Amino acid sequence: MTKREALRPAQHHKHTFNASSRGRTWGLSTRGPPPRGPGRAPLLVRRGAPGYYAGLFSTADFDAALRGGEVHFGTHLDVTSYAEGVRETHNPSGRALPAVVWDFYQNGCSLRLLSPQAFSPTVWQLLSILQEHFGSMAGANTYLTPPGTQGFAPHYDDIEAFVLQLEGKKHWRVYSPRTDAEVLPQFSSANLTQAELGEPVLETVLEAGDLLYFPRGFIHQGDCLPDAHSLHITVSSYQRNSWGDLLEKLLPAALQMALEEDVEYRQGLPMDYLQYMGVANSDAVDARRTAFMEKVQSLIRKLVNYAPIDAAVDQRAKSFLHDCLPPVLTQSEKAQSMYGFPARWQDGGPRNVDILITKDTEVRLLRHGIVRLCNEEAGVMLYYTTENSRVYHKEEPKFLEIDPEYTDSIEFLLSSYPNHVRVDTLPCETLEDKISLATLLFEKGILTTKKPLVQV
Repeated sequence: MTKREALRPAQHHKHTFNASSRGRTWGLSTRGPPPRGPGRAPLLVRRGAPGYYAGLFSTADFDAALRGGEVHFGTHLDVTSYAEGVRETHNPSGRALPAVVWDFYQNGCSLRLLSPQAFSPTVWQLLSILQEHFGSMAGANTYLTPPGTQGFAPHYDDIEAFVLQLEGKKHWRVYSPRTDAEVLPQFSSANLTQAELGEPVLETVLEAGDLLYFPRGFIHQGDCLPDAHSLHITVSSYQRNSWGDLLEKLLPAALQMALEEDVEYRQGLPMDYLQYMGVANSDAVDARRTAFMEKVQSLIRKLVNYAPIDAAVDQRAKSFLHDCLPPVLTQSEKAQSMYGFPARWQDGGPRNVDILITKDTEVRLLRHGIVRLCNEEAGVMLYYTTENSRVYHKEEPKFLEIDPEYTDSIEFLLSSYPNHVRVDTLPCETLEDKISLATLLFEKGILTTKKPLVQV
């Protein structure tokens, strides 16, 4: 394997192998991501249906999360306020006990629950569907704001934002990017002041059931009216998912390969180039400057011939799979996968422990987007999402190291999805290899069987 096929070695959690509709999307279209280009405007969807998002998340769910004892200040919950142009965070340390949290709220503080998918199966399900559609991490925060208050200063974010109003209502002002440099930014802004803003391009009051979308770089602020609290969830996507982010990985790898494979990149610079190059010489008319610039341009143009584009995309896919939530399984998927396998202790000993896959067992991938096969310097790695956490990056990347001779079988499973295939049709050399590979992938939750392996 050449370095053209691999950018970085794999890390952590290595296991070596030798020899339907899944629910509502609550109004976020799955026909295609919103256009992402300069000049795109925010989008407001009014529904006139206060119960449209019923069942997604509520203040009762917020309270239940607090009472579950797993919410900690700073890690899962931020207590914030914004008054007289000053944004403050009021996080104590330790667990977010309900009495403390609700006292903050009663005294005018906003509550931001980070990663609500860790506490809410419905939010987990929504984000799981959206990440598969967008091909990019889908995240969320929920915001509970008391009447007549504002929790955050005006700012812009580095994500595509969908605001779903769950309860109450909230007054929003959205402003266009102020400069070309703020269009589709790579990073979020610092807190801004009212004096730094112009006139909003959109001002509205969101009511329960409504949706507001704004692209990266659009400044926004929301405040509660005196007569109602607000609970909304912001769903985000397309963070650090631009052409530039791809090139950040691709260009250094291309240059490294060019240095190794092409002597022109290793030739010495002209001995006198410091005399005519540099800012101090930028206005000079000199044939040597012209030749130097042409040489640099030529090397840059030729660099594309060494660019490992597919390998760079695989590395982005590898990162995406680390970002991903684990898939939300249907009842039939559970019954036909490792997650429904009925191993248990009974009558003084373990029962139904053995996974009895045979040549006639029909299998398929649990989901098409849960795995990625990558050629790396350390070997062939199969990255997967089924053992990820519902908390962002709580776990290290999960992967199996696969002998190269088994890549055809992985690709066969990928191309066969969503159809089931018999184990004996896997393109491995021996039947033993076919059964061993299928068993390993089943144990990791990557494969399901057409029928449950054990009838209960």
